Amino acid sequence: MAHTQCPIVMRILAAGIQVANRAGSIIRDVMSKGELGIVEKSKNDLQTEADRSSQQCIIASLTKQFPNIKIIGEEGQSDLCNIPSEWLVMEQDAEFLKNSCPNKYLTLTEEQFDSVVVWVDPLDGTTEYTQGFLEHVTVLIGISVNEEAVGGIIHQPYYKNGEDIGRTIWGLKGLGVGGFQPIDIRNDGQFVVTTTRSHFNESVKNAVDALKPTEILRVGGAGYKVLQLLEGKAHAYIFASPGCKKWDTCAPEAILEAHGGVLTDVMGNHYSYGEKAIHLNKLGVIATAKTVDHQNVINLIPANLKEAMTGK
Repeated sequence: MAHTQCPIVMRILAAGIQVANRAGSIIRDVMSKGELGIVEKSKNDLQTEADRSSQQCIIASLTKQFPNIKIIGEEGQSDLCNIPSEWLVMEQDAEFLKNSCPNKYLTLTEEQFDSVVVWVDPLDGTTEYTQGFLEHVTVLIGISVNEEAVGGIIHQPYYKNGEDIGRTIWGLKGLGVGGFQPIDIRNDGQFVVTTTRSHFNESVKNAVDALKPTEILRVGGAGYKVLQLLEGKAHAYIFASPGCKKWDTCAPEAILEAHGGVLTDVMGNHYSYGEKAIHLNKLGVIATAKTVDHQNVINLIPANLKEAMTGK
């Protein structure tokens, strides 16, 4: 089947895989040159040259391939004109396109672009990037259809496999996940929680403590935390505080749920990823691995904490 005949969701994901790989190499290039160009957007919210350049690459490449698509990136508007030619990616991942498209997306056409939104975090884990915790860094490209997170890409620029560097993981609801071998964590009496490394506060601490974890992993980036769930290293990802944005969670949610896990707010409700959605995830993030009862975790989050977050 020619690429132009493939369903649009499949083509966006196939393009995103190639674009994320290129963005990863840009992130490594900026680090290797040593001039990070750090700007403090707000308190504890940094932006680097790698964030800006990675986003420019991703949005320009996807816009070139899908001119009518709605793309929302963390770093706001990007210059799509003055872009180095080597940053413009026009290929789609042929291996991914060998997969069969789930029936629910077969009839989605380019004329229905108003129901499709792509959420981009060009460098998730910027604080960790500036501090040298490079394994925490990811590139996130999420796809929503009718306000639901359905597809996503997590690229790890610094993932090492022998001589190779970089890894790209994808997920699509109804199809599954690829680019790695998921590991389902066992429920053997241990309960491991992954949570924020740089935004730990009283609310997050109270929620984590309520689960009585046997181990707490504090790592950077929403993408990297969800990978802890997908690779059998943690049972739950707890962030009971505002702070995450839609570009942080769209791709991780889609990939996690494509494998059978769940990602919601502290009340157990899914976020809306439509074009007009508020960017801030006001009610935090609770995510669980495939083998964990998500509702049980939601029930363990203290009622007074939920009331404080919802204002009820």
